[in-house]
Amino acid sequence: MNLQFTVRKATEADFPSILGMIRELALYEKAPEKVTNSLEQMHREKHLFGCFVAEVPGEGIVGMALYFFAYYTWVGKSLYLDDIYVKEPFRGMKIGAALLKEVFKVAEAEQCWRVKWQVLNWNTPAIEVYKRYGANLDDEWIDCVFDAEGIRRFIEENL
Repeated sequence: MNLQFTVRKATEADFPSILGMIRELALYEKAPEKVTNSLEQMHREKHLFGCFVAEVPGEGIVGMALYFFAYYTWVGKSLYLDDIYVKEPFRGMKIGAALLKEVFKVAEAEQCWRVKWQVLNWNTPAIEVYKRYGANLDDEWIDCVFDAEGIRRFIEENL
């Protein structure tokens, strides 16, 4: 099927659709309760991230790629792709590749040395796609994460 779609830079008007897809992705990743972001927070923090959306005529927004810039000591300026998501009925139609291409164009234009993202080790369909695209998958590093409560507790309890 040759689906017509467009990819464009997201606007604040797209935040409800983006947040909806963030929640869909969290549900797929078996962690819906971990999404604490809100539309108000997205509006307040809009300067911290960029996003592309994919639209299908008559369907609206069906995919998104949300990113931000980071600095890694080993390589320098990098782009971190926090989420890339395409709604299930629209997968396999090159929408994800088109979103990823736009993100890579930003990374190149911004002179980033690396684009980095994570994928759950059980998400075989995504892993296979990323391998096909040529991504280097690293199973050596372990994420270390503190939520807001953990940050507060650490500050109170240490030195």
